[in-house]
Amino acid sequence: MQNFSLSRQFFKDVWLLTKSYWQSEEKKKACFLLACILALTLGIVYMLVLLNQWNNSFYSALQNYETEKIFDELIHFSWLAAIYIVLAVYSYYLQQMLILNWRRWLTVRFLDIWLKNKTYYNLQMFGKDTDNPDQRISEDVRLFVEMTLSFTIGIIKSLCTFASFVFILYKMSGPLSFTVFGTTLTIQGYLFWAALIYSIIGTYITHLVGRKLVQLNFVQQRYEADFRFSMIRLRENAESVAFYRGEQQEAGVFKNRFKLLLDNFWRLVNKQKQLVWLNSGYSQIAIIFPFVAAMNRYLNREFTLGGLMQVSNAFGYVQSSLSYFIDMYTAIAQWQAVVMRLTYFGNHMQEVAQDADRFHLERFATSKKVSADAMQVNLPDGTPLLEKITFSLNQGENVLIKGISGSGKSTLLRAIAGIWPFVEGKINLPERDQLMFIPQKPYIPLGTLREALLYPGSKPVSDDELRLLLVRCQIGYLQDKLDLTADWSHVLSVGEQQRLAFVRAHIQQPIWLFLDEATSALDEETEAKMYSLLAEFLPMTTVVSVGHRSTLNKYHQKVLRLDKTEKRVYLENL
Repeated sequence: MQNFSLSRQFFKDVWLLTKSYWQSEEKKKACFLLACILALTLGIVYMLVLLNQWNNSFYSALQNYETEKIFDELIHFSWLAAIYIVLAVYSYYLQQMLILNWRRWLTVRFLDIWLKNKTYYNLQMFGKDTDNPDQRISEDVRLFVEMTLSFTIGIIKSLCTFASFVFILYKMSGPLSFTVFGTTLTIQGYLFWAALIYSIIGTYITHLVGRKLVQLNFVQQRYEADFRFSMIRLRENAESVAFYRGEQQEAGVFKNRFKLLLDNFWRLVNKQKQLVWLNSGYSQIAIIFPFVAAMNRYLNREFTLGGLMQVSNAFGYVQSSLSYFIDMYTAIAQWQAVVMRLTYFGNHMQEVAQDADRFHLERFATSKKVSADAMQVNLPDGTPLLEKITFSLNQGENVLIKGISGSGKSTLLRAIAGIWPFVEGKINLPERDQLMFIPQKPYIPLGTLREALLYPGSKPVSDDELRLLLVRCQIGYLQDKLDLTADWSHVLSVGEQQRLAFVRAHIQQPIWLFLDEATSALDEETEAKMYSLLAEFLPMTTVVSVGHRSTLNKYHQKVLRLDKTEKRVYLENL
């Protein structure tokens, strides 16, 4: 991790993350909103110039006790303030509109890349899992959009403010003459130069003090996400932890991760404390500095109290525009950390796609069978699990895949499904919509029971048919809860979830059904019932099962036996 450095590479990364939206199908709408925001920003700067001029008129009237003019200037101020408020409100509103549109588009883009070609899965397979991708997509995208737009508008506003007030300050400063070693020197617009030097010195000192904030912010976000993830994981595995009585060990994990979080947080606080010291002193001195610098001209009656207040106001705007970097240093450091995290995330996904291309499994669509020709299945470290295997599974012949633990049964099923990347060779398969895979622990999405039953498709099924299938698969007591929203993965036991998966099979009616120990949580009687229902109501479905129980034999005609020692497969009759 590098310290704070607004390098060329950083701005390149920002541009790469930004340009996709501004070159997308929404570019016209985005450019229109940005143009409106910039126009309003220029309007705000112009109102600041008018308010600066008002300072001169108002305070001069106060100095001269001009009652009528004082009240006229107050009315004038009311109009200026009202217009300024309107411009500020609509500038904020349009910025939020642009942020929402941009965030929505960029979030969808990251989601598409993350989900495309099972990248979310391959990130884990290739050992390049970005820590907490959910945070990258949800939180970091939001921060990137908000900060990028905020800094862009802020810089433009600062430049316009500087350009507007520098002439006012330069004009009102007048010359400053002094003698050095007998030589008289004159500085034109000395207040401008004083503001410039003051801001440059402050910016440089701030950079020296706060350049480590990027690294600290980067690490802090990771520790926060890790701590949150550990608690989410406990919630998802609460029952298992309770059975093992692992509360003490889990507490140790929580406390350790929280300690890392707190230790880094205090380092972050201490560094930010130094910045607060610097910024507070810098801003307080900036209040009195223009009065001190211009006091000589005021005491010499070269301008009025109104002129002095106008000079002070103009000095403040010039100084603040030049000090934008100081005021926003902490936020800019956070921005750089966000850019780095999103860039790493995107690079990791690209690397995974390239790594996946190294493994080439030729997949051919056929109509009747599942066959492999010289297919090699490897472990992630490159160790062969199954070497140059060849087999042919015919439609209408149920197959039981057997082998000792670690022989590669589930991995072979993943290879057939196309989600195991470490595969080479050839495989012939029916069309994808003819295949259905049911893992040992079925996935249950959040939502209603109806949505869980129909997952992942939206095949139209009547309520009466759903209720019939629930009864048929021995979970009929759920038939009145079709529209109940719940976290069903925690409401239902594993056995109930497995029976729910069989309901899905009856709904989808695949030509090929692959079961990866899909009845492991069921008793033998219920298991027999599930397989009997498949034979009765899905007679055209070929079932390929992974399992250990001998009771499964009678529901299959063939056995595909995996030999762990020889790393071969043998297709035999049962």
